[in-house]
Amino acid sequence: MAQQAPTRRPRRLRRPRKQRGGNPLFKILENDLISRVSYEQYRDRVRNVYGGRQGAFLATASMLSLHIPLGERLLRERKFDLRGVRDILDVGSGAGQIAGHLLKYADPEARITCCDLSPEMLARARNRLKSSVPRYVSADLSHLPFADESFDCVTCGYVLEHLPDARPGLAEMARVMKPGGRLLLLTTEDNFSGAWTSRLWLCRTYNREQLRQTTSDLGLTWKNELWFTRMHKLLRAGGICVEIEKR
Repeated sequence: MAQQAPTRRPRRLRRPRKQRGGNPLFKILENDLISRVSYEQYRDRVRNVYGGRQGAFLATASMLSLHIPLGERLLRERKFDLRGVRDILDVGSGAGQIAGHLLKYADPEARITCCDLSPEMLARARNRLKSSVPRYVSADLSHLPFADESFDCVTCGYVLEHLPDARPGLAEMARVMKPGGRLLLLTTEDNFSGAWTSRLWLCRTYNREQLRQTTSDLGLTWKNELWFTRMHKLLRAGGICVEIEKR
């Protein structure tokens, strides 16, 4: 089990840089709260959203949008292969959507840690999963309370977009990953569907190539770009879904 790292002061997150390229209409549609208020104010708003009625609807929304069955397909078909991993961190567990798949497709002896900013969401995940395997930790992605190189696998589904700058969150996930460890990252892309997702969940979007460059700068390699279905790949839909490896 990972040992808890000493308490540190949270990093001051930078404002997002202006993105180049892309359709300006999507930026008009996108919710811009994350760039208008301080990170502390924004984080409190997000915590209230997920702790309230909207958060209570999260699992249902994920099922209706097909993110739960399509996400399971990635693991069931071993497009992201969990075999052999022993320590898994699920960042931003929400209602346990990805954690439920981890319980099904990881090795029986794998240790699973679920963390989320919202204690209410962790309670919902615990009630929904009905499993004694995961441990639950309330934590901010930009300041994870785990020792360096604690996990050989990290999953992060639609959480990174709640940071004004991806770098601190990616750096923290890289820090707690062992060399050669793998990250399954899903995040909202700067396209039409991403803009509407942004309005619903008060998040930002990311440009695919800029995000690839940021991960590379942090010693993380995009190993495989994943798509839920052939149609998603053809239409460039479903957001950014990628397997990343720590060099």
